[in-house]
Amino acid sequence: MSETFDAIIIGAGQAGPPLAGRLTGAGLSVAVIERHLIGGTCVNTGCIPTKTLVASARTAHVVRRAADFGVTTGPIGVDMGAVKARKDAVSGESRSGVESWLDGMVGCTVIRGHARFVGPHEVEVDGRRLAAPRIFINVGGRALIPDMPGVKDVPVLTNTGILGLDSVPEHLVVVGGSYIGLEFAQMYRRFGARVIVVEKGPRLIAREDEDVSAAVREILEDEGIAVRVGAECIRFAPHADGVAVGISCEEGAPEVVGSHVLLAVGRRPNTDDLGLEVAGIEMDARGYIRVDDQLRTSVDGVWAMGDCNGRGAFTHTAYNDFEIVAANLLDGVDRKVTDRIDTYALFIDPPLGRVGMGEAQAREKGHRVRVANGPSRVGRAREKGETAGFMKMVVDADTDAVLGAAILGVGGDEAVHAVLDLMHMGGTAADMRRVMHIHPTVAELIPTVMGELGG
Repeated sequence: MSETFDAIIIGAGQAGPPLAGRLTGAGLSVAVIERHLIGGTCVNTGCIPTKTLVASARTAHVVRRAADFGVTTGPIGVDMGAVKARKDAVSGESRSGVESWLDGMVGCTVIRGHARFVGPHEVEVDGRRLAAPRIFINVGGRALIPDMPGVKDVPVLTNTGILGLDSVPEHLVVVGGSYIGLEFAQMYRRFGARVIVVEKGPRLIAREDEDVSAAVREILEDEGIAVRVGAECIRFAPHADGVAVGISCEEGAPEVVGSHVLLAVGRRPNTDDLGLEVAGIEMDARGYIRVDDQLRTSVDGVWAMGDCNGRGAFTHTAYNDFEIVAANLLDGVDRKVTDRIDTYALFIDPPLGRVGMGEAQAREKGHRVRVANGPSRVGRAREKGETAGFMKMVVDADTDAVLGAAILGVGGDEAVHAVLDLMHMGGTAADMRRVMHIHPTVAELIPTVMGELGG
């Protein structure tokens, strides 16, 4: 006999708990099922712990530069045990907050265990059967470990495992030159490790325009991080000093030996052990749950939110998934995934804030574009002694609509929201040029750069 609820939420990541709050607030009974840690990736192994480490790494970096600002200090060291303890405390506090919220939510039943579908609207959790007319899947994703030569013969770290380190690696080899890998590369370099980034492709963060990619590489190399791209022969083998990582079969040193190896080459959804096929829920070739523009799956009454649906890979897209589902179900509002504008950040220091399309992507989609580039040597950056990076705006040459922006520099992850809001409201480059921004800020350069659009 199944226990019945009005709704079942599988996974307590960024979309699940707030949806439980909206559903119970509407008087519905809700079961929230979580097999591991409440809060999902962001709270436990993603944004919160990693950005806490980034903050510690930045502090070490700033203290080392103290003399540049006329400040004298004594010997500088990094207590990685204390750094880890701080990270664990911040992450743990966030997780406890979500747990307390769910536990105290009237109408919500939290069930610990692994849920598997036994029918379109019925799941089993450790022998306990639950049924509901509405089921929401919010199971997230995990690091991808591809079948590279020798990868099973050596110890490798993922974004989760590296968070458990309480000492600084002597030499960290980061395999994967994209967002996650670069953030860890810089933070551990600032903690004192030797670091090399090994990327199979021809450049770092291939999703970005070439000028953005080149500028990010320059920032990292200026801090002493070695970069090897075009690594077509990545392989692993045990070594007396750690792990030997094969890099190239043609040019440069053929391999590098690291005390630790971080594998950061992509993510995969946590959908392979949910029994989705029993329920008739369709997935694509990579295991992502197929959803429509309102996040409905192939089974009526079942939705998929967050990383597992392949429609976004960020905390903010997962939360927006919740907002879309809740608005459509409870508010009578027609909201769609395709209404949102792509936006994200690379949290190296200085950060890269991105919104919309890059120049190359815009041209590929057939736009005639005007592009403006501006140095980040705005007053605010000079005062902070952090002038690396630049701003880039991409505008449709025919309509003057802003298509996208990249702001690489101090405060770039915050300043980019001015462009995001303008795009959301349908504003043009001319509209931005007429806006007066506060001085001295980073965002004050945006109207100026918009005024320098090229043909």
